[in-house]
Amino acid sequence: MNLKEPINKDNLPKHIAIIMDGNGRWAKQQGFLRAIGHQTGTKSVKKIIEASATIGIECLTLFAFSTENWNRPKLEVQTLMRVLINSLKKELVTLQKNNIKLSAIGNLEQLPKSALSELLDVIEKTKGNTRMTLTLALSYGSRDELVNAVKSISNKVKNNIISIDDIDDSIINEHLYTRNLPDVDLLIRTSGEHRISNFLLWQIAYAELYFTDVLWPDFKEHHLHEAIISYQKRERRFGKTSEQIK
Repeated sequence: MNLKEPINKDNLPKHIAIIMDGNGRWAKQQGFLRAIGHQTGTKSVKKIIEASATIGIECLTLFAFSTENWNRPKLEVQTLMRVLINSLKKELVTLQKNNIKLSAIGNLEQLPKSALSELLDVIEKTKGNTRMTLTLALSYGSRDELVNAVKSISNKVKNNIISIDDIDDSIINEHLYTRNLPDVDLLIRTSGEHRISNFLLWQIAYAELYFTDVLWPDFKEHHLHEAIISYQKRERRFGKTSEQIK
């Protein structure tokens, strides 16, 4: 299926965020261990990264590992970290070839030293790339992010660095992990679940939400096209009326 043609290049979401859900269920359906699902899911990651860059998306953020995921069985967590390290090593060439900059958000200090080292190495080697910014949300939880922002702002108020009257949307934005990214325009979640799961709660305030039953390892380029086409058919009013938008 080729749905590339209907996409309006003049109305692209600047920032797409994806909750990549369904690796474990995919593996179970195939009769495989969950680890195989996570490994297979990396193939979809590569395809969607390249497809997004080709379409012209400026920012792509992938929910790779949440703060709650640390509560999964130890063996699965170890597998996820190993998959992360191997993927970073393999995809550096892809990122460089496609002029893609890598960044990461979350409590990165919680990552194993080997994973953090590999992550920081790829971030450093791709920092000059300009075509698209790929952000991995790792050990990320939006509530933790907001709590940390409140603590940081409160400390600055306490020390007279900023006035309480100065606190507004922009001040809060400056203290989030995503301070260098625009708000999310399109949030995609795979696997049929209709939840946000503590992901970018502040940043998706006016995002268009797109849910699909497709499990992440089966999510292909044409599924991304379908999501973008759905986005382009919607009227984004940001609190205004249709008449005002037109």
